[in-house]
Amino acid sequence: MRFGLSSPKAISKWGLSMQKVFLFGALACAGSAQAQSQPATMAWADGSSESPPAATAPLAARHSIWLNPGFYSAHFDTHKGLRNENFGFGVEVQLNENWSATAGRFINSDSAQSSYVGAYYQPFTFANGKWGVVMGAFNGYPKAFDGGWFPAVLPVASWESRWVGLNVALVPPLKDRLYGAVTFQLKVRVQD
Repeated sequence: MRFGLSSPKAISKWGLSMQKVFLFGALACAGSAQAQSQPATMAWADGSSESPPAATAPLAARHSIWLNPGFYSAHFDTHKGLRNENFGFGVEVQLNENWSATAGRFINSDSAQSSYVGAYYQPFTFANGKWGVVMGAFNGYPKAFDGGWFPAVLPVASWESRWVGLNVALVPPLKDRLYGAVTFQLKVRVQD
């Protein structure tokens, strides 16, 4: 199955590189997070001010649905010729303030197809982001468990605005089976 942004040719056709796409997403998240961190107030004619009443539940409590086009991996072993642009398709469903479910498929660092299923647990907030772990199962890595499924728990941080988000995870190296990297996953909210 192919998607519109699933190949480097499709990205370059629009004059974009994965680095530019992720940089744009990170800047959008940072700007929106900064704007969201400053509380809105209403000024009255007498000089007093008050915060507006909350009309709806917080975004995180409304089962938001996010889609992503894969991710970019900044590998620690740059000399091995690994694939950094891990195009694919994924979905993330926010279950409550701390938990999200996720699943997807992508082209991994060995240029093979991989799938994943898992859950984010992010109970901490710091620097306008949510921090915690993503735990789940992956497959498709030829040198890891003969391409079969294996469990993983990775540290992750997420920055989210109303419509754009960025997940950043640390993938530690595992001998000669998996390559270490910092991954950047741009995501777009399609339902809040």
